[in-house]
Amino acid sequence: MTNRTDTLQGQVALVTGAARGQGRAHAVRLASEGANIIAIDICAPASPTITYPAATEAELAETARLVEELGAKVLSRVVDTRDSSALETLVADGITQFGRLDIVVANAGVLTWGRLWELSDEQWNTVIDVNLTGTWRTLRAAVPAMIEAGNGGSIIVVSSSAGLKATPGNGHYAATKHGLVALTNTLALEAGEFGIRVNSIHPYSVETPMIEPDAMAEIFGKHPGFLPSFPPVPLKNPDGSGGGFMPAEQVADVVAWLAGPTSIAITGSQIAVDGGALKY
Repeated sequence: MTNRTDTLQGQVALVTGAARGQGRAHAVRLASEGANIIAIDICAPASPTITYPAATEAELAETARLVEELGAKVLSRVVDTRDSSALETLVADGITQFGRLDIVVANAGVLTWGRLWELSDEQWNTVIDVNLTGTWRTLRAAVPAMIEAGNGGSIIVVSSSAGLKATPGNGHYAATKHGLVALTNTLALEAGEFGIRVNSIHPYSVETPMIEPDAMAEIFGKHPGFLPSFPPVPLKNPDGSGGGFMPAEQVADVVAWLAGPTSIAITGSQIAVDGGALKY
């Protein structure tokens, strides 16, 4: 099947955490716009402290199949974003295969729950290493290749609503997502002279495997005072439906816009993709 609008025809996008959820949605959406895709995922548990099931190699293969079904080319590989050497090799191989790199969607991330003083060292280190340091390592591997290609480009850092407000019960996660704002804004200034735009998106209440109803119910049951920090989504569909978890494809629409030519004047911005929930 081919169903492409070709607004990104000839461009190449690197998407981390691409095996499922938001990452898969971003890869498929960008492919639908004509981009070829470099798709990576750890495809294994990042740590025993992560309680939801890890992505699998079969899921990454399915992402690759969906991209190819749209007529795009894909380089998919099992890579941990905490591994600088693997990232550098990946980018070099991507340049060899496709000749350029134009778009980076730094999406890979993990989540655990707990009050700050009750977190274990491994909980803290895993979330910091994957979400913040892993994103920095991804950018460090990708930006020189984008500069050398000389085509400008767009970097979309996937933060969270937790990168714009306090979220009790996952302060380590929020710290990483706030940190991604600093990386985004700094890199927007540093890379602007090369025509590279850098923005962060801040989704809220997205339907992905990271959402663990049981884990959330447990922490909110213990600490009901945390609930007001996680408001309902006010935006509904015209027929009155919606207002709950949003599909990852809706976030991917925003990613595609930031990757494409109609957002050419946007850099160093934080885009809330939250259905208005942050206005409570």
